[in-house]
Amino acid sequence: MTDKKIRTRFAPSPTGYMHIGNLRTALYGYLYAKSQNGDFILRIEDTDRTRYVADAVDFINHTLDMAHIIPDESPALGGSYGPYVQSERMDLYKKYAEELVQSGHAYYCFCDPDEDHSAGKFGGYDRTCRDLPQETIDAHIKNGDPYVIRQKMPLDGNTTYFDVLHGNITIPNSELEDQVLLKRDGMPTYNFANVIDDHLMEITHIMRGAEFITSTPKYILLYQSYGWDVPTFIHLAPVMGKNEDGSVSKLSKRHGATSFDDLVKLGYLPEAITNYVALLGWNPKTTNQEIFSMDELIKYFSLDGLSKSPAVFDYDKLGWINGEYFKSMTDADFASQSHAYAGDLPECLEKNWEMLAALLKTRVQYFSEVPSEIAFLIDLPAFDADLYNNKRNKVTPEKSAEIMPQLIGLLEPIAETEWNNDALYAKLEAFVEESGLKKGLVMWVLRIGVAGQKVTPGGATELLSILGKENSLARLKKSLAYLETL
Repeated sequence: MTDKKIRTRFAPSPTGYMHIGNLRTALYGYLYAKSQNGDFILRIEDTDRTRYVADAVDFINHTLDMAHIIPDESPALGGSYGPYVQSERMDLYKKYAEELVQSGHAYYCFCDPDEDHSAGKFGGYDRTCRDLPQETIDAHIKNGDPYVIRQKMPLDGNTTYFDVLHGNITIPNSELEDQVLLKRDGMPTYNFANVIDDHLMEITHIMRGAEFITSTPKYILLYQSYGWDVPTFIHLAPVMGKNEDGSVSKLSKRHGATSFDDLVKLGYLPEAITNYVALLGWNPKTTNQEIFSMDELIKYFSLDGLSKSPAVFDYDKLGWINGEYFKSMTDADFASQSHAYAGDLPECLEKNWEMLAALLKTRVQYFSEVPSEIAFLIDLPAFDADLYNNKRNKVTPEKSAEIMPQLIGLLEPIAETEWNNDALYAKLEAFVEESGLKKGLVMWVLRIGVAGQKVTPGGATELLSILGKENSLARLKKSLAYLETL
């Protein structure tokens, strides 16, 4: 198959939101296809109608679009191998299932699904109908009795196939049940339909979860039954989550946000999520960089960079990557995108949002952290005298009570039109020079007085500028009143 154009696919079932593991599968398929000048196909596998979610297809398209995973062929885009929705390909599945019956690789099963036909020796179906006489089959068909079509598995021997990550894998045929290919209602099973579709759509490489390793021989035997080329399989290791006790388990909602949409709603940038997901089980072989554009991911992606070991989803690492994307944004872009997460803002913060956002840009790792970072600017935290203790600058609450009235007296005459960071800083520098006080002491007292907390985005004069004259002086006077009671 090496001479064929590389074609990969992402074939989700429209059953809900896109989990991180699903997104990674799509991303790797896309990156490999594009790195080889191939095609990436989106196909919707909607044969399981019991789990079908009406708007799931739109959600899948939206997610891929946000993640910048752009199919070459899809239900929306069309293509030469359509339709790209399984429920629109029903006639094909029936045709190919009947073909297997005729060739002796499948059989009609008329068993009542309400009856117990479980097998003990090899598991699954007990193969009651596997070797029915032809006259019995004909009688059932003539009577219009409902049936499924089952794959006729070999009863002995082994099936071996090659996996890019795991090498040659051998499964005893005795472990394979005679799986249903076509259900009573004419709907194909997942295991059957995707083989037919992958062949007809000329898919060369199939990426999917490692949970399919033991069932892949069923697919291999189907390909062999038709005399078709077998595609290359890449079974990806699972994505794990960290538990509170330090152990890991398969990523689930108990670990936090686990879908692309959930992470976007928390305020992670789509491109940062995609960047991080690419590193969940893949390492570039020719560079040590960790921040990649999509073009760079395509450039560096190769199958030999994939790991067969489980990847652990690390929210701290995602946060770091997202923070790096924040830093690369313009102040205006960050201000615009972060504003919606800030909530209802008092007039002074709304007026000075761009200035405040510029200070936040290097402090937050996702937009949902914005409210907690600015809460002290909305409501002055409860007074804590210990905050005024600073050994480095020789600050104490008593010293602060002595200096604060001087600072208030210095600031009150400043006109509203001159109340800005540069002017305030210049005024305070002059005060430091005249008074002989250390700048660190003055700025510490001022910042604690106006902010009510030790760690803040921005320094004293920046906070004063953002809060405005009236609010700033009100806060300083309130802090002074508490200091004077000590």
